Amino acid sequence: MTKTDTYEIRDDRFKRSIKLDEPIDQIWTGGKWTEGPVYSPTFRCLIWSDIPNDRRLRWDELTGAVGDIRSGLGCYTNGSTLDRQGRIVACEHGTRSVTRIEHDGSVTTLASHFEGKRFNSPNDVVVRSDDTIWFSDPAYGIESDYEGFQADPELDGEHVYRLDPATGDVIQVTTDFACPNGLAFSLDEQTLYIADSGGTRYASGEHHIRAFSVSADGKLSGGDVFAECEEGVFDGFRLDTQGRIWTSAKDGVHCYHPDGTLLGKIFVPEEVSNVCFGGPKRNRLFITASTSVYAVLLPTTGALLF
Repeated sequence: MTKTDTYEIRDDRFKRSIKLDEPIDQIWTGGKWTEGPVYSPTFRCLIWSDIPNDRRLRWDELTGAVGDIRSGLGCYTNGSTLDRQGRIVACEHGTRSVTRIEHDGSVTTLASHFEGKRFNSPNDVVVRSDDTIWFSDPAYGIESDYEGFQADPELDGEHVYRLDPATGDVIQVTTDFACPNGLAFSLDEQTLYIADSGGTRYASGEHHIRAFSVSADGKLSGGDVFAECEEGVFDGFRLDTQGRIWTSAKDGVHCYHPDGTLLGKIFVPEEVSNVCFGGPKRNRLFITASTSVYAVLLPTTGALLF
């Protein structure tokens, strides 16, 4: 094992994914809990949320300037991603819904209820190549007024859902999670990885990522544990073009091989909530961590989202 102040190499395969002398840059600070990073290649910018402060911010890659966008609206936005048309799809604690920012800047509510009952607080989201939208729905946003609006849950638990934006149909695809959180598809979309962060709220202590097989009609099966988090719980994560999973953890970013091996870590001075790849070559890893946003350049390319 090789360990520095910034990196830990558990497996020699990780050496090709990082540069030991590459620093981690803090590109912004001043939040309370940063989350939901999404990179827009069209505008060369990173957009993320500072959930407790109910604001979304934009960092311009060319100038380094940071400004507020869509702040103070009661959205309390969490996880975000791009759909196949380059539009931002986001989970909102405040509105308890999944929304989409259209190309003209207008906002469309895609889903807010399941079988007539309001969602808890949609948390993280990913879009499949067939345009279906998959999202997790734990109760973080309704537990108190800190990251949303305190309310009683209307559903029977915390689940993962599949939304067909063409029809508006919403289907529940999991029922056995304590607290479903981050999610991402494998490169061939035959596997859906879902984090369970129940350890932050329940004595059962879930702190793992599970792997589900995805059938042709979008049903899930299996669900074996893919990895257990060594520090804290897993939250958000993304894949690179080799199928490796780069996931948040309490001590930084952990990188897993598709075979489940922990290859190594990038240490971050704050607890990490989520990550995304960006930059012109998709080889810059953006990291939302507690009060700040960090970035590190890698000899690794993030998987294409659209």
